[in-house]
Amino acid sequence: MLEHGRLSRVIPAFVVLTCLAVPATAEVPPDAWTSVAGEAIEWSESDRWRVYCFLGCECPVARLYGQRLQKLAAEFSSRGVQWVGVNSNVQDSIEDIQQFTETLSIGFPFYRDADQQWAKQLQITRTAEVIVVARDGTIEYRGRVDDQYAPGITRPRAARSELRDALTALCDGRVPAVRITEPVGCAMTWEREPDIDASVTYSSDVVPILTQHCYECHRAGEIGPFAMNDPYEVRGWAEMILEVIDDGRMPPWHADPAHGSFKNARSMKAEEIATIRAWVRAGAPLGNTESIPSFPKIASGWRLEHEPDLVVPMRAESYRVPASGTVEYQYFVVDPHLTEDRWVSGAQVIPGDASIVHHAIVFMRPPDGESFSGIGWLTAYVPGQMATRFPPGYARRIPAGSKFVFQMHYTPNGRESFDRSQVGLTFVDEPSVTHEVFTLAGLDQDFEIPPGVSNARVEARLNRLPADSELLTVSPHMHLRGKSFELRAISDTSTDILLHVPRYDFNWQHTYEFTQGIPLAQINAIEFTATFDNSSDNPFNPDPDEYVMWGDQTWEEMALAFFEVARPRTRTEHLPVAVINATDSKSPQPAAPSDRAIAYADEFLQDMDSDRDGRVAWDEATNVVRAYSFQRIDRDGDRFITREELIQAVDERRGK
Repeated sequence: MLEHGRLSRVIPAFVVLTCLAVPATAEVPPDAWTSVAGEAIEWSESDRWRVYCFLGCECPVARLYGQRLQKLAAEFSSRGVQWVGVNSNVQDSIEDIQQFTETLSIGFPFYRDADQQWAKQLQITRTAEVIVVARDGTIEYRGRVDDQYAPGITRPRAARSELRDALTALCDGRVPAVRITEPVGCAMTWEREPDIDASVTYSSDVVPILTQHCYECHRAGEIGPFAMNDPYEVRGWAEMILEVIDDGRMPPWHADPAHGSFKNARSMKAEEIATIRAWVRAGAPLGNTESIPSFPKIASGWRLEHEPDLVVPMRAESYRVPASGTVEYQYFVVDPHLTEDRWVSGAQVIPGDASIVHHAIVFMRPPDGESFSGIGWLTAYVPGQMATRFPPGYARRIPAGSKFVFQMHYTPNGRESFDRSQVGLTFVDEPSVTHEVFTLAGLDQDFEIPPGVSNARVEARLNRLPADSELLTVSPHMHLRGKSFELRAISDTSTDILLHVPRYDFNWQHTYEFTQGIPLAQINAIEFTATFDNSSDNPFNPDPDEYVMWGDQTWEEMALAFFEVARPRTRTEHLPVAVINATDSKSPQPAAPSDRAIAYADEFLQDMDSDRDGRVAWDEATNVVRAYSFQRIDRDGDRFITREELIQAVDERRGK
């Protein structure tokens, strides 16, 4: 429940001191503390300052900063700066702290603030908060380490390194320019005596809510940072649990309930939230621990109707994921060695290391010249998302000779990790298939977002819809500047909102599954509006001073949506990959003139034809083009896209 958050900007020191009443000095601690390793923590004659690093063992932000603090300690220890880790979390044991320091290779000593006295004296509010204290007790700096990490935010690099700057200034005999910043990390839960007369308890009231909404991800081996079936862990996270629920960050679900009905919705009911709040405010009473109901046993393996008929790993060897930083999308191509067409009734991705795999998408790439419906989407994994299981009679065709493309998004968690995810498929015999499922894509690649704009709108439209089909799901996709998304169905008499995502979050690549398939017979087109925030108010923004265009890197942008569609197997022709529409998206029947297709083709060649031979080879195309549209444009299957093929593809997709 700790994947999302908004990073506040640096607040001037005098404002924070006034608003937070932060002490300017701290009582000098005892001459010697004892670390969790049993060693004395003492001031040496050369120590002039001490950095207290308040870190929690399971806090994702604290884990990301652990190694960075160790590097800073190695850099500044010789300049009179002593480093002390402090753990004030009631749920963390000495053994937990020892494992934390060993896993993250932290060499400075840790003090177990068991009664939270030191944290309360310094008015700590977040783990990953640091405080620089002079030997006489003067607080020289307090707040965050830098601005790279916060709950749900991972920038490629830090733009501001306030702790380093403060220490450099002190060692050089100067007063730090910034002495206080707003801390980031996980909220502290203060130990207090629970209300024995409380009307709600963990055992009787909270467990059912956590089981339904949280336990899927918050259990051993999954991406959630702590286990919901440990009452003492949950009690120690009580304040943070309430915070992320109140902020709407958890459970992860972003659809506006006013539009559409979705069978995979995760939203908590108002009365459930009220129960959690009452429990936290009562001091998180556990109730009768002997009567705590058992959490369900959730299989960590395949959740298909039966064991998969085919299992395909993403590569022969595991992929190394670093301890920190940003890992760009990784693409792995593998041959499943299919010698005949197969019909898929169920599909599931199992991550090799669920703690670092944020999401995975598997595409199928049919052989050259193969007639094929849609873009080749096969299945996807997002934490907490169920396996793909089609209703009886519904199935997806994989042509013989197809290859699989794994698109992997990794989230470092403070330790070096290795992943070898795999996809499992169940098949049915072709005669039993009544409906073919395939994926269409709506996109606009012809946009430019100016610097500083907070509400840049990009629209796209799918016009050529199979009238005898039904819409099953939609998966919006934007990058770090994505702000909101709205999907509409256009008919002769009305425009209806099918999905509204008012707070799009790149960290959660949701597939929204309609409770009932939406018939397309009376719908002329479906269109969407993707809104982007390229301003400095967007804490995810890599650079608010840049013009932003289409690209597959996270610092670029996409205006893209995937649509799962099913149609009866009474027609044999296959459908185009998508309809691209940038400026004419509101026209009921846009007729793109050939000069626009020519302009698009020329721009495409200008961007991708690196050797300037008048065509784009497979190796010259971006990952996005290779995954979504290369084979649809390459009509003759020679693995080159020519200007003529581009013009023909654009004109056809725009309904000429």
